[in-house]
Amino acid sequence: MKKRLLDLLACPDCKQELHMEQDVGSGEELSEGILRCHAGHSFPVTRGIPRFVPAEFYAESFGFQWNRFSKVQLDCHSNTTESEETFYEKTGFEPESLPGQLILDAGTGAGRFAEVLTRKKAEVVGIDLSTAIDAAYSNLGERPNVHLVQADIFHLPFKERTFDRIFSIGVLHHTPDTRRAFESLVPLLKANGEVAIWVYSRHSELRKISDSMRWLTVKMPRRFLFYLSTVAIPLYYLKPFRVIFQGVFRICMHKSWRWRWLDTFDYFSPEFQWKHTYPEVFCWFQEAGLKDITVLPAPVSMKGRSTR
Repeated sequence: MKKRLLDLLACPDCKQELHMEQDVGSGEELSEGILRCHAGHSFPVTRGIPRFVPAEFYAESFGFQWNRFSKVQLDCHSNTTESEETFYEKTGFEPESLPGQLILDAGTGAGRFAEVLTRKKAEVVGIDLSTAIDAAYSNLGERPNVHLVQADIFHLPFKERTFDRIFSIGVLHHTPDTRRAFESLVPLLKANGEVAIWVYSRHSELRKISDSMRWLTVKMPRRFLFYLSTVAIPLYYLKPFRVIFQGVFRICMHKSWRWRWLDTFDYFSPEFQWKHTYPEVFCWFQEAGLKDITVLPAPVSMKGRSTR
């Protein structure tokens, strides 16, 4: 944890400022300690990460997967620009506007999109409920412009009106309440700040088959489903059936075999997985008081600007 992060944090229980006690570290980086507010609420810092939750709760499957596939989707590891292109498509943020911005990555996983932003000279704060945050720290923790926090999106440990930009790609629909998760982000925007989200689309009748399979897969032992998901690896080579595998059964057909395995497990393992429409999400943005609402091409993605 970098000392600079203290400027951004607030107690999630009472919103008072936090100060560091019993800190261990050198220079700007603190590896162990206790964050405490004046009301007496305290939170540990372990392995360089502030921890504002006692457990992973419903996000345990993501901690499991990202600590096993920690580098698969990082552009700097795969020597591609796939994650960068996905980021721009699903947020609508312009590359030239990112340097110097303070940006919250709500649900960072292993740091896929945070890694893109660090290369664009933005300052990034990544949060995750699960132990995926440890994978992100392993990948990005040493970069001077990244901060990582284990926290609950419904109970965030930040001061209001802190961030220039907030984004969440593929995360909100895996919480118990997608809309409420989105609404928890809006107060953290500075005046005229932007928020962008991408959530699963409720547009395909074919996907109902794979969704109906999830009632069984979410009950499977985690490791069993993990290895069962390897079915995606050889199925990729049955080219005539790729449309069926991908469109009907939601088995990933990415060209990378690790990505296929990861993405298939990612679809069938989470406890929550809601689907939404553009009109539904547009209403969320309107009722949150956002302006300049922009519908983006990747369904369902949207961005808006704070009026506060």
